[in-house]
Amino acid sequence: MSLNIAKEVAALGRLTVKDLRAKHIEVFGEATRSGNKDWLRKRIAWRIQANASGDLSERARRRADELANDADLRTTAPKGNQVAITTTASVAFDHDSRLPMPGAILRRPYKGREVVVRVLPRGFEYEGEVYRTLSAVARAVTGTHWNGYHFFNLKPGKNGVADE
Repeated sequence: MSLNIAKEVAALGRLTVKDLRAKHIEVFGEATRSGNKDWLRKRIAWRIQANASGDLSERARRRADELANDADLRTTAPKGNQVAITTTASVAFDHDSRLPMPGAILRRPYKGREVVVRVLPRGFEYEGEVYRTLSAVARAVTGTHWNGYHFFNLKPGKNGVADE
C-alpha cells in the first residue's frame, strides 16, 4: 500500500459519520443509509485500496463466477403447505391494582420533606433499604403504624404518582 493510500485510510478514523457518508458517495458514487461508523470506515477503506490497486484479475473473476454457479442458492421460498402457527397465552400476573408497575416512583410530602419510594418487583426501596410492604415504609418514615396505601394515597385504579 502506498504512503498516500495509507494516509487516506488512516484519516478515515478521524471523520464523523456525516463526513464518512459524504466520502462513501465520493468513492462509491451512491449514498448509504448506514450510520455505523466502523462499517463505513472499513467499507470506504476497502474501496480506496481496491481503486488504487486495481480490480480483480480476469482469472480471479472467472473463478468467482465458477464458484457462484456451483453454489446452491435459494432465490424463492420453499413450496408446500408450510404454515406458521402462532399461539397466544395469557400470563398470570399477581400485581395489586393499587400499585404502579415496578420501577415507578412514589412521592409524598411529609413534614416539610419529600418521601421518595421506588416500587420494586418484590418490595419497595426507601433511602437505600428494601421494605416488604408500603406499611413498613410508612412506619419507617413516621415512626407510627400507617396503612401504606393510605399514606401514599393509593386507591384502586389510581396507581399513584409514577415517574421514570
